[in-house]
Amino acid sequence: MARPKEFENEVVLEKAIEIFSTHGYEGTSTDELLQVMGISRQSMYNTFGDKKRLYLEALQRYVVGSVNDQIDALSAPASPMMGVEALMDFAVSRAVADPEPKCLGISAICEFGRADSEVTMITEMASKIFISSLERRLVEAKKEGEIGEEIGPQAAAQFLLATLTGIKVAARAGATEENLRGIARIALRGIR
Repeated sequence: MARPKEFENEVVLEKAIEIFSTHGYEGTSTDELLQVMGISRQSMYNTFGDKKRLYLEALQRYVVGSVNDQIDALSAPASPMMGVEALMDFAVSRAVADPEPKCLGISAICEFGRADSEVTMITEMASKIFISSLERRLVEAKKEGEIGEEIGPQAAAQFLLATLTGIKVAARAGATEENLRGIARIALRGIR
């Protein structure tokens, strides 16, 4: 008779996200994962498969949550440009709130590039969903005259995505809140 599972998948996945975000896939050993997650090797294999399956599930969970949080910030204000400002503020606030800022999505892209089709599928899908929401808000902002007439929403969305990525990387490198807010202000000024 099989022993009942003695852990919550959600809790264990959050712990896996934390260690993968900090050390990457290759930099995290299975033994480290098991210790941090507080489960046995057999429990990991029974529940998640192998280390790679666990990583993919953790990455999927992370990017879905991250994209949803960013879209919520972007969509909350009635004014489209205020939504974009709220998104930038959200990104900076989240980065400075974490004493060791990290992002599993960016980490996955940096570690794997496009070499792993499963990782690429997860990160590309998340990016497409986020960019689509951001472009929609920028189209609204352009219609309402909140951004410059010469600004293309698609290019502006890509620029803002790159800026958000840069904010996360700069935060991990130790940038101050003042510097991060300065990056956000300049980016916003660039699309007006």
